[in-house]
Amino acid sequence: MTVVTRFAPSPTGTLHVGNVRTALHNWLWARKHGGRFLLRIDDTDLERSKEEYVDAIRADLAWLGFDIDGEERQSARFALYEAEFAKLKAAGRVYACYETPEELDIRRKILLSRGLPPVYERKPDGAPAPEGVAPHWRFRLDHDAAIEWIDMVRGPQHFEPKTMSDPVVRRADGSWLYLLPSVIDDIAMRITHVVRGEDHVSNTATQIQMFEALGATPPAFAHEALLVGTEGKLSKRLGSLGMANLREDGIEPIALVALLARLGTSDPVEPVTDVAPLVESIDFARFGRAPARFDEAELALLNQKILHHTDHAAVADRLPTPISEARWNAIRPNLTTVAEAAEWVSVFDGPFASPAAEEVDRAVLAAAAAAAPGVDWSADPWHTLTGAVKDATGAKGRALFLPLRRALTGRDHGPDMAELLPLIAKDQAVARLSVT
Repeated sequence: MTVVTRFAPSPTGTLHVGNVRTALHNWLWARKHGGRFLLRIDDTDLERSKEEYVDAIRADLAWLGFDIDGEERQSARFALYEAEFAKLKAAGRVYACYETPEELDIRRKILLSRGLPPVYERKPDGAPAPEGVAPHWRFRLDHDAAIEWIDMVRGPQHFEPKTMSDPVVRRADGSWLYLLPSVIDDIAMRITHVVRGEDHVSNTATQIQMFEALGATPPAFAHEALLVGTEGKLSKRLGSLGMANLREDGIEPIALVALLARLGTSDPVEPVTDVAPLVESIDFARFGRAPARFDEAELALLNQKILHHTDHAAVADRLPTPISEARWNAIRPNLTTVAEAAEWVSVFDGPFASPAAEEVDRAVLAAAAAAAPGVDWSADPWHTLTGAVKDATGAKGRALFLPLRRALTGRDHGPDMAELLPLIAKDQAVARLSVT
């Protein structure tokens, strides 16, 4: 069996981290098993769906590195839905209903007041249809067959159809709700595994009977615990945290992928620079039932750690030309984003104005200015320079190193000066060390 997974966003907005986590796990599962990962644009809501969001979804998936093996649009599949709906109608598995939302709400309140579950009450077969009223349509659940499956995350699942309402699958205006078209598409696209949030568990119970009513074997299901924010509940910010926000913050796609791949599992989050270990380790049996906590601070820290191991070739097209491989290797342990590399161009090549020297540091800087012109810049200039200054002034430790670092870079902290100084032009360094 070829494993086939799908990601099925509605183009009514842009992707956020919760959507991306779902897409990622479907993509990882397909790649681990040498299968196919499909994109299905669920755009049956023609009024709210926008092409700009479709383009944004594709762009975000490409930015994340999720290659797609095929794409479908639900808006192009209405003829298929009509044909399958007709089969269900002929078999008596969908039926017309005429209640208004107000009538349903009243009946729900009555049942609750009697201590009964608010389950939809079917009308007797053959009941007369109100004149001039267009029906909506419900799927008729088989009350005699318990619904069971082994969920790849949640384990054995059991639902009693008698306790469930027959779901509406089509509105009175002929438009489709989510449940039935999704099943029809999963059958037609030969989906073998459906990975989605735990808020779809009850939908799955209903859809399993839809698969069977259409003569198909249901796919395997994995229902993941939902993401929550650091405060322990669903965060409005988390729900709106899109890929554009993360790109603006300088987050590398591999950092987001590395975090979301492991959140909610028993595996550690690691600063990987390649997806291969994430593909290899994806295992839904290792996912827990507790909510998975997404922490932006953790993502930023992971992003920083990953940059510290990222090769120049991977970011060269986003670096200023003066940042060569040697310079990148020197500064990357002190970067939190790739964009910060641009701040180092002036440190390397100028123009650069050294901060005013404190009186206590002037002797060290004067000795450095005197020694620097005679230092061989191609052979460990930092240790040669600091050795000469130490001999001339007796300064050592912080009193020796900090004034030189400040004068040469304008910073109190930064890369290893032994690695950094050979990358600064000698004439620039000599000028910065001069006491004014």
